[in-house]
Amino acid sequence: MDILSSKADGILTIEFNRPDRKNAITSAMYQSMAEAIADGEQDSAVRAILIIGKPEIFTAGNDLDDFMKSSRPEDGVAIEDRPVYRFMLALSGAKKPVVAAVAGAAVGIGTTLLMHCDLVYAADNAKFSMPFVQLGLCPEFASSLLLAQIAGYPRAAEKLMLGEAFLAQEALDMGLVSKVLPIDELLPFALRQAAKLVALPASSVRATKQLMKAGRNGAISQQMVDENKFFGAMLAAPEAKEAFTAFFEKRKPDFSKFA
Repeated sequence: MDILSSKADGILTIEFNRPDRKNAITSAMYQSMAEAIADGEQDSAVRAILIIGKPEIFTAGNDLDDFMKSSRPEDGVAIEDRPVYRFMLALSGAKKPVVAAVAGAAVGIGTTLLMHCDLVYAADNAKFSMPFVQLGLCPEFASSLLLAQIAGYPRAAEKLMLGEAFLAQEALDMGLVSKVLPIDELLPFALRQAAKLVALPASSVRATKQLMKAGRNGAISQQMVDENKFFGAMLAAPEAKEAFTAFFEKRKPDFSKFA
């Protein structure tokens, strides 16, 4: 199974489990995660959600082979019904607290999804990147809004416009993560934090989360819609075609011919 989900002691754990492909995410994996979150939201025994990867890799982002197939327009299929959108809507709209533990690389949506979690912890080997512009695309799922709110516009512009990777300590300085730990301490610590949430009054935790997010929910939803319009148009543009062709041909893309 490329996505493992399990419930124990009030915690729903969702784990990327495709290490042979650097945990690159397929449509089927998005679907599994969306269903797991929906199930956890309905299960009264679940009081916290934990998202993890492997010690060497969180996720390399989208599986580009699968992405190129699944991102094509499909007649009669609304954007909101596509697996990636369903997953991000489920994550962003989760009423229960979500904890993420990141070790290794978190690429593209691997970093974006963290902005929709509540408690985010990183191992000292964590490495983050949002290379959307490098692929001829634009930010996704409200990352253009949330990163600027988290880190301030100048830092967000640097990370999103250049798309360059940054390490755990900088992520901590930016406010993207709350704590950096040695890799062997990351998962035990994240589990303890999730267990603390489980032990607290569930209604109080959920109300606190609701109140903290209430002021920005509408803006996040609208930003997702706006980004998706740009993203869809840019996906069909020559720059993205050049970027993806260069990736599969293992060469540096040449954008000099595009205005």
